[in-house]
Amino acid sequence: MRMRQLGRTGIEVSAYCLGTMMFGRNGNQDHDECARMIHRALDAGINFVDTADVYGYSETEEIVGKALRGRRDEVVLATKFNGPMGEGPNRSGNSRRWIMTAVEGSLRRLRTDHLDLYQIHHPDPHTDIEETLSALSDLVRAGKVRAIGSSNLPASQIVEAQWVSQQRALHRLRTEQPTYSVLNRGIEREILPTCRRYGMGVLVWSPLAMGLLTGRYRKGAVPRNNARMRWVPQHLNDERKLDAVERLLPVAEEAGMSLTHLAMAFATSHPDITSAIVGPRTMEQLDDLLTGATRTLDDAVLDRIDAIVPPGTDLGPLDVSYVPPSLTRSVLRRRPIGERAAA
Repeated sequence: MRMRQLGRTGIEVSAYCLGTMMFGRNGNQDHDECARMIHRALDAGINFVDTADVYGYSETEEIVGKALRGRRDEVVLATKFNGPMGEGPNRSGNSRRWIMTAVEGSLRRLRTDHLDLYQIHHPDPHTDIEETLSALSDLVRAGKVRAIGSSNLPASQIVEAQWVSQQRALHRLRTEQPTYSVLNRGIEREILPTCRRYGMGVLVWSPLAMGLLTGRYRKGAVPRNNARMRWVPQHLNDERKLDAVERLLPVAEEAGMSLTHLAMAFATSHPDITSAIVGPRTMEQLDDLLTGATRTLDDAVLDRIDAIVPPGTDLGPLDVSYVPPSLTRSVLRRRPIGERAAA
């Protein structure tokens, strides 16, 4: 497995990162098989493992911690905080109060005394970024965290976080984890250039577009009783995306590879992307992904992909993507009725 620099941290990570969201109640509930999959990935040369406290509502971190017993030093271990972890108004978000509680829970479940990368899972419009960075900086100084990063941050918030770190002498975000695939290339416009400017590593989630780029979901033949259909129905029924899949399949066939391998090779070919997160649910899926790790796309194939989905284009949103409050709360884009007239 090829190693790449994780931004300017000096840490080297594999070009594939093992994502664990499908381990536990949301996917594979066989803990022993999940552990075997983690060991299989490590034996294949993957040294980067990504999880989150909210995956399986802490069950996934438990699985990862148990599986890494005796092999912790081989792994660059990343987890995330932000999502709700129980009842009550203060058991989620990016506040200092919650971060200091969340990190202790993750460390305990992962059976380790430090995290190599601790990431803000989503933006929190209710918490000042200085509050969040100050708490994360204290964790770095305490030795509980080696590097800090973010996930799903818009480019403007990445810039703001970098500015606050400089002005307040705080540790700065070293990585960003956005979604990226052949079907969702929007980060090529601003997020990737911004990460390049600040020397940030980029690990991308869902390079297979939540399964659309495996070839299992075809136009006119999307299964209705599939669990993923209940999770991301708009995404899997998006006609523009399904049309693109039909056009991509012959490209993959003529290149002598599966659509899955084409999609993964596409994600790892971008010079600003450090690592692509693979999220297998079964050993069969993991073995297939590992088999395709050596595949590369030449310029002719990349040009054909660009013609189907132009650079910087999102064919449609993911149901699970972060949406800023300005788009979800009408009060933020509509003046009171009495103030709307121009005269």
